[in-house]
Amino acid sequence: MGLNGTVDGGGSGARTGSDAGAVGGRRSRNAGSAGNGSGSGNAGNAGSGNAESGSGNAGAGSWGGRAGVHETGQHLGPRASLLMSLAFALLLGALSALVMFPAAQHLRSLQDGERARATLHTAGACMTGQCKVTFEADGQTVVADLPVGSGGGKSSVGAALDVRYQADDPRVVARTQDTGGGGAALLAWLTAGAAVFFLALSGAVAIFLARQRRT
Repeated sequence: MGLNGTVDGGGSGARTGSDAGAVGGRRSRNAGSAGNGSGSGNAGNAGSGNAESGSGNAGAGSWGGRAGVHETGQHLGPRASLLMSLAFALLLGALSALVMFPAAQHLRSLQDGERARATLHTAGACMTGQCKVTFEADGQTVVADLPVGSGGGKSSVGAALDVRYQADDPRVVARTQDTGGGGAALLAWLTAGAAVFFLALSGAVAIFLARQRRT
């Protein structure tokens, strides 16, 4: 009986120690888990804060970039308009002075030319000088180009028309309807007016830029 009591007591003590050890182990694990959770939370909060701060900086940089581009566009806009207006004015002025007015003068010079009945030989854009006519002059068949500024572009090949030509050179010819200047005279005035308009626009833009620099 004494032996049983000793064995029972020893067994109970062992179980009690084992239970205490198990409880202590669970507490240690719980404390470690809590510590790890707290550390993770702090790290997460710190990371989130840094990310938000970085996003804010990136947003500020992006806004600043857009503002800079917008400001640059405002400064380049009037200058580009000035250059484009000047280019159009020069182009239209050259077209009027160097092409259309001389073409109108050439057509007027044939008002007193020899008259003939002609046939449209080649149809096309007569205004740009791509039409040809055929007619009889001094017993010879002549195929001649209609000059720049001529009308009749809607006529088909074989259409009959009256022409006037130079007596000493029958290849210099024009439709009788165009000897007053034809479409060349109209286009000369239109292109000249457009050139003046773009030149005035360039002057207005130049004045605007000068005032903007002063302010």
